[in-house]
Amino acid sequence: MIRHVALFTWTDDATDEQKAAVATALATLPAAIPQIRAYTFGPDAGINPGSHDFAVVADFDDLDDYLAYRDDAGHQAVIAEYIKPILASRAAVQLSL
Repeated sequence: MIRHVALFTWTDDATDEQKAAVATALATLPAAIPQIRAYTFGPDAGINPGSHDFAVVADFDDLDDYLAYRDDAGHQAVIAEYIKPILASRAAVQLSL
């Protein structure tokens, strides 16, 4: 199994509407990309200072399924249209479980 974790920090001028649009767009991906086994995302709970603003955690059966998700046109459109316009920084890791 491959687990993908992406962490985003938004720009200071990102609006609440833009942030909500990211979540709305991400919510469409599990139905559109059958290789996704589990998909969780949302804003930071605000417990610790210095955390990223938003996280995505996605599980896949194998590397090929992760690569299908990574390269999927719909996924890439969500990144380009909703995430990148308000993205200050990103961190990601892929774990082999």
